[in-house]
Amino acid sequence: MSADPNRKLTPAGLIGVLGVVYGDIGTSPLYALKAALSHFTEGGIEDWEVLGVLSLIFWSLMLTVTIKYVLIVMRADNRGEGGIMALMALAQRTATRPRGRLLIAFIGIAGAALFLGDGMITPAISVLAAVEGLEVIGPGLHELVIPISLGVLLALFLVQWRGTGSIGALFGPICAVWFAVLGGLGLMEALLAPEVFAALSPHYALQFCVHYHSAAFIAMGSVVLAVTGAEALYADMGHFGRKPIQLAWVAFVLPALTLNYLGQGALLLRDPSAIENPFFLLAPEWFRFFLVILATLATIIASQSMISGAYSIARQCVQMGFSPRLEVRHTSATEEGQIYMPQVNSALLIGVIILVLEFRDSEALAAAYGLAVTGTFLCTTTLALIVFHRQFGWNRLLLTLVFGPILVLDIAYFIATALKIPDGGYVPIMIGAAAFTLMYVWYRGRQLLFARIRQDGLPLASFLARLPQSRTTRVPGIAVFMTGEADYLPGALLHNLKHNKVLHERVLFVTVQNQDIPQVAPERRSEVTELADRIHRVLIRYGFQESPDIPRELERLHDAGLITYEQMQASYFLGRETIVSAAVPRMRGWQQWLFTVMSRNSLPATEFFRIPPDRVVELGVRIAI
Repeated sequence: MSADPNRKLTPAGLIGVLGVVYGDIGTSPLYALKAALSHFTEGGIEDWEVLGVLSLIFWSLMLTVTIKYVLIVMRADNRGEGGIMALMALAQRTATRPRGRLLIAFIGIAGAALFLGDGMITPAISVLAAVEGLEVIGPGLHELVIPISLGVLLALFLVQWRGTGSIGALFGPICAVWFAVLGGLGLMEALLAPEVFAALSPHYALQFCVHYHSAAFIAMGSVVLAVTGAEALYADMGHFGRKPIQLAWVAFVLPALTLNYLGQGALLLRDPSAIENPFFLLAPEWFRFFLVILATLATIIASQSMISGAYSIARQCVQMGFSPRLEVRHTSATEEGQIYMPQVNSALLIGVIILVLEFRDSEALAAAYGLAVTGTFLCTTTLALIVFHRQFGWNRLLLTLVFGPILVLDIAYFIATALKIPDGGYVPIMIGAAAFTLMYVWYRGRQLLFARIRQDGLPLASFLARLPQSRTTRVPGIAVFMTGEADYLPGALLHNLKHNKVLHERVLFVTVQNQDIPQVAPERRSEVTELADRIHRVLIRYGFQESPDIPRELERLHDAGLITYEQMQASYFLGRETIVSAAVPRMRGWQQWLFTVMSRNSLPATEFFRIPPDRVVELGVRIAI
């Protein structure tokens, strides 16, 4: 079952949280302050500008991470699980009309699409920012930044097939050292210029915004980089529970990040020329080489977290009907969540390499990074507002008081990052639009496909009523018919009767139902109904974080005495749909073409449902939509 959101706190759990949940946001000090202040370097940076941007960063951490995610959104768990798709499933339960469910699905798809775009940009910007520390050690090392970054990223993606279990134990301790170094370096520098602690007052943030008016949006577009990775707090709640994530943030991560940003600000107050790279210039010269190594390890961990998150989102999209079947390899015999998806990994690798070669430094890539993050924030807030109103019963006044300021801040972030579209913000838009289009076309196509099956299909009850009078020959063996519509006769059975004129002695109609919960309890996994003599209907339910295994479930039902099943006597009959245009098409031409391409390249049902390929009979079915 899913993790208890209030599970018991343990030191090991807290260390694990640091490595998995906070890897992304923990690497933001590498580039966030530098990117925010770089817009105001012409003519020199004044002290009040440094304090103003620091105040914006601190209060962004407080409002977006502490209040929005830690205190509010994490309460909306789907049986212990979090993340944009789990939240979408919660919101859809409250929708009373099909149009409302479709609108909520649009929001969820958009958030998932942007998250996948974030999964490409995070490794690129994080590793680039870390390796750029070499330029501080020696200007002549500049030419090595791109080759080393590409080498690190290539190695990271090429070892994904091994899984994270073997190296996961190192993530937590390394990140614990990383956060300790962040806080220590920041505190030492901040004590040399204690006036920097005034930035903790919101007065300086307001003063900065009032002075610059609309130009402050430019800074906000970079300030949001300080809260990248906040979505991971919610997405990883099912792995660690709510309390460990909350405690690690309040007691360790937030203080370390705050001290480091204050330290960078104090350095700039004393030496404005340090804007070249305030993070690495915080460290003594003798420590910078080791800091580059530590930062690179931290960014690898942050990248790994986003890559694993992309795998999880992709699998959820498959299980919830927003994506064709994709290959899922389990890299751990004991942990269901440790998976590797070759197609997703290849797409991410290609995207990351293109981004590094196109932008070539972290500051240029920062513009592309922000829009993916703020778009995901906005989708999460919108879905959370629906859930808290309709499921938790919050009245309009309470919603306005709590979510009003959060929504305003998210919209401000989104507008600020949208201003950077010409400078690189178009990248997540392109990635998100491509992913959104693929998911929507697949979702829409499957709806039309099942509607056509229901329209043209023969109700199962009608077939069973006629069966005793049909004098159909029953032959030895077990026939398993996979069908997406439990109440309609599978096309594969009609074709088998038409061509072979026989029906097997035992028939199982198996329907897989994907639930809007992470995992299905064993007692609810399956349901068996005897429809006629030696003919059974089997409903098998899976959550959006589970991988189907039909033979294993049928064997379990056989052991329980509910059906008769022997794998060596069973034949699986599958219908391979060929999509053709109807007389009056219900999809645009390009959409139908795209849906057909995705259908042809979808992972075969034999692999996805783990059906032995030597026991499968495929029968072609033409369906017009």
